[in-house]
Amino acid sequence: MTTDTSEKGLESLIMRHLTGTDGLAVVPLAKGVAEAQTAYSTGIGYLAGSPKEYERAHALDVPHLFAFLRATQPEAFKQLGLVDDPQDPNRLKFLTRISAEIGSRGVIDVLRSGVKHGPLEFTLFYGTPSAGNATSAALHAKNRFTITRQLAYSTDETRRALDLCLFINGMPIASFELKNSLTKQTV
Repeated sequence: MTTDTSEKGLESLIMRHLTGTDGLAVVPLAKGVAEAQTAYSTGIGYLAGSPKEYERAHALDVPHLFAFLRATQPEAFKQLGLVDDPQDPNRLKFLTRISAEIGSRGVIDVLRSGVKHGPLEFTLFYGTPSAGNATSAALHAKNRFTITRQLAYSTDETRRALDLCLFINGMPIASFELKNSLTKQTV
């Protein structure tokens, strides 16, 4: 058996370690399998994200963001009045708010402090619970850690893509551009 030393081989190795799958045939959450993907497989707890669902205009993995909000804050999420349409004005306003907050405060502060949207407040991450706090432990378990491979981020025709991107609850926290010194790949 030979080792795949290509960039794609390294991507697959990382994906398999984190998610239990190579991430090449990810079923989009929008196709109705949102809860099926929450059952972590042989990986270390990450879900494989779909590059097709990444919303470049707002730099968010919207299906994972919405799945997290539905699971943790269903009443507030319902009050947003979103419909299943990418052009829904309420949806666009909400995503623009989150994107703007990340742009001005940074993703770490948004995760720590949440966002206000009109009269609503949203918690966007639940930290490690203290021992014996069952409510906090249950909320923490609903955080969605995802990794997406070959994530196209450019909005123009260049279709530039990142090799891997890590998300917490639909918000990007780290990106990776892998290089292979065996093949003299440096750029």
